Amino acid sequence: MISSNRWIKASASNDTGSCIEMRREAGLIEVRDSKDAAAGPILRLSAAEFARWIGGAKAGEFDHFGSTRL
Repeated sequence: MISSNRWIKASASNDTGSCIEMRREAGLIEVRDSKDAAAGPILRLSAAEFARWIGGAKAGEFDHFGSTRL
């Protein structure tokens, strides 16, 4: 399915392609890696799931993924 909704990325993103992009599509919020935009996977979340995911990130739930000790 082709979307008319454009992918957006954070204004704080750099030009090296190391960022994620998001858009609304068919009632979902889609998230992808900008480095592999053409063929990479797309995470599709409902608005409620997206809110919980962002809330978890803000609360530090995923901070351990950035460490060398998982």
